[in-house]
Amino acid sequence: MPARSRFSRDLLAWATPLLILLGLVGLLLRQGSDRLQAVPALVIGVVLLLQSAWRWRQRRKALLAALRDGNRERTSA
Repeated sequence: MPARSRFSRDLLAWATPLLILLGLVGLLLRQGSDRLQAVPALVIGVVLLLQSAWRWRQRRKALLAALRDGNRERTSA
């Protein structure tokens, strides 16, 4: 798999916050039933943000567990 350029990584990093911002702006600028068209962007953005935070916490827990296991093996040897 080819490495992504810095620009594409930065763009992907900003995609979720920009999607949330787009949904909020759509809610503010539209009126009546047209506001419903902005809800999917807002919901998807929030779900992606929550999923990212959850995955981050899981990776940190796994890293901490691996570090603790490594320390146990080193101290018992």
